[in-house]
Amino acid sequence: MSGLEASLVRLQDERLAATLRVQSTVLKAIHDFMTSREFVQLMPIITSRVTDPLWPDPGASIIGRPKINYNGQELVLTQSMILHKQLALITGLERIYIMSPNIRFEKPARGATGRHLFEFTQMDFEMAHATMKDVMSLVEDLIIYTLKRVHEERKEELELLGREVRIPSKPFKVYTTHEIEEKYGSDWEIKASMDHKEPFWVTCFKREFYDREDPDNPGHYRNYDLIYPEGYGEALSGGEREWEYERIIARMKRDGLNPENFKEYIEAAKRGLLVPSAGAGLGVERFVRYIVGAKHIGDIQPFRRVPGEPVYL
Repeated sequence: MSGLEASLVRLQDERLAATLRVQSTVLKAIHDFMTSREFVQLMPIITSRVTDPLWPDPGASIIGRPKINYNGQELVLTQSMILHKQLALITGLERIYIMSPNIRFEKPARGATGRHLFEFTQMDFEMAHATMKDVMSLVEDLIIYTLKRVHEERKEELELLGREVRIPSKPFKVYTTHEIEEKYGSDWEIKASMDHKEPFWVTCFKREFYDREDPDNPGHYRNYDLIYPEGYGEALSGGEREWEYERIIARMKRDGLNPENFKEYIEAAKRGLLVPSAGAGLGVERFVRYIVGAKHIGDIQPFRRVPGEPVYL
């Protein structure tokens, strides 16, 4: 069977249709929850002068940054809206969220993890003057609310998919990276995920310049990942943000980034326009995959976008 023929057969699978109905409920639940918490929805940014460098995140596996030339300008496609979320708070809005399409050209080997796509959507959000505890509490409420909605509204689909939704209790367990590495080793994500029955948090990652370093504890970071249980891995990544010009420049230089590549963002920081904030990005496809119990994240997409796989439709 050719790749195209297999793709057309997939589109006729009743399990895919059931998964997409679950996804529809997930999306509606997310919108209902965020608006109930007074978040303002923004439209996504697809092209820009600058995007998240995804560096020096040790979990990143990017082989190229998508670029286009338009009207004499070189533009990049969005890898993450983190920088634009910070800039959007200059409007005076306190709480924002975006259903943000992301393009990340991952190494082909990533396709074998079952967790990676090169085209996916994040529910990106940011809160002015918020702390990591604020975000973690909000996300826990969101996860519980959405799972309850799916359990109530998609019983037939879940039965067809052979999946039972487990509603976690709040608060979720929290580890530091130091604790989790001591228990599971440096390659801890899937081992720890397999060892848990409910989602849990991991905090304090050394990664991109915009995640705030603890000013009272240098070398430690006020950021966090949410990890699904049962081997499904990372659900969400976020942090409190650096907003002070001098600290941003120092972090960029320490990480070997050229501030000139971020000059528009840097200019806003230099003028004192950025505000303290915290936020995160929740992977929509990963959330749906976890809920329906799909073996591979590509199985929930009608049009697969998996690293290393040819695109047929």
